[in-house]
This record gives sequence, structure tokens and C-alpha cells, in this order.
Amino acid sequence: MIKVLRTNSENSDFTNLVDSLNSYLKVMDGAEHDFYNQYNNIDVLNHVVLVFLNDVAAGCGAFKRFDTNSVEIKRMYTHPEFRSQGIASKVLLELEKWAKEEAFNVCVLETGKRQTEAVSFYKKMNYTIIPNYGQYKNISNSICFKKELN
Repeated sequence: MIKVLRTNSENSDFTNLVDSLNSYLKVMDGAEHDFYNQYNNIDVLNHVVLVFLNDVAAGCGAFKRFDTNSVEIKRMYTHPEFRSQGIASKVLLELEKWAKEEAFNVCVLETGKRQTEAVSFYKKMNYTIIPNYGQYKNISNSICFKKELN
């Protein structure tokens, strides 16, 4: 049974999944991990989505305000044991729905080029590549995406 929960960054299932995500990214990002990690603080995320499969936290994601019209998708992760079961899609679709309810019209996000599964996933979910924004402007491993929610 699949359950979707809206919560915030104080949820222990979320923090546990983020710990697993950080361990994974430390390996994937290598020497660049400290740069990326400084932008992944979770203590103020008020829009967190968790997806449970048979009462086990399988995946998560969050968003934060990016500008007056946009949110930035953060901390997307599916535990390896639950991949290829549609968990990430459920998380992202719920985040997009919630963002629209909060009167936002655009989602942006950044991921690493080495995370080929994530890049493919965002393309499949109708995100388009945009020029790198903000702190990612001159980072060659970063790839940024955008999706209009209307």
C-alpha cells in the first residue's frame, strides 16, 4: 500500500532519508560534495513530501520558495530498495500539486550531470534544461531544469 504524506523537515522519516541521500551524494559528488552540501540545509523546509510503501518511508522531496512565482525542488530521493516503482514520480507530482495550491507557477531544480538517472527522470517528468542559476552558474557538473505548472 502506498501512502503520501505532506509534512515538514522536522519529520524523522524525512531526516533519515536525507541522511541516506547525503551518503549517496558524497560518493557521487566526490570533491565537489562540500560545495553542494552547503546549499542543502533542511532545517527550514516547510513543504516536504514523503511516500511510504507498506508503512516504510521509501522516498522524499521538498520545495522552498525560489522567487515570487517559483519554487525550487530540493532533496529528491528514493531509497535504492524502492526504485523503479514510481515512488519518485509520486513525490514530484505531489510537490508540484502543493506548489500550485500555494499559488506558484514554476518549479526549478538542480541536479548533477553524473546523476544520469535523475537527469532522465526530470526529462521524463517534462522538465526542460535551463541555464544554470544562482550558485550553480559556473559549476560544470550542475544541470538545471524548469517546469511550468500551468
